Amino acid sequence: MPNFTERWSIDLYKEAFKFSAAHFLIFPDGSAERLHGHNYRVQVAIEASLSEHGLVLDFKQVKPVIRELCDELDEHWLVPGLHPVLKVEHLEQGSIRVRYRERKYESPSEDVIVLPINNTSSENLAGWLGGELRRRLRVRFPGVSVRRLRIAVEETSGQSGVYLFESVE
Repeated sequence: MPNFTERWSIDLYKEAFKFSAAHFLIFPDGSAERLHGHNYRVQVAIEASLSEHGLVLDFKQVKPVIRELCDELDEHWLVPGLHPVLKVEHLEQGSIRVRYRERKYESPSEDVIVLPINNTSSENLAGWLGGELRRRLRVRFPGVSVRRLRIAVEETSGQSGVYLFESVE
């Protein structure tokens, strides 16, 4: 008799799951890209047990959570707050100064999001989105135990960074 496991998930890839943001990537040799932007697209797959109603999660309930995360990042400059060389200063006049080596940038505070990541790669953005999505799903849907989560952040067509979470219960 063959052994098998049944699993269920929902996949979400909607036109509204996108955000436009500026960033620059810092490479291992210390060089960095110029400040530029992308029109990012987000894909989400959530695996959990089926409810007694035959649902992993109701699409109508989870879509606003993903849109909310995308909207929070939209039209901002994303800065890696955990990079060991990059420095962020909060200035009194409501602006932020970002310094990376000889580069200096200053921007209104409301235009900048300093993320708890070490680089603004699509992989790290996917990881941050994945952690935030897991946290928000726990709060909003306490009866749902996410077994696996896959977040892909596409920065250009056909080029994505992916975060995978798997519960080891």
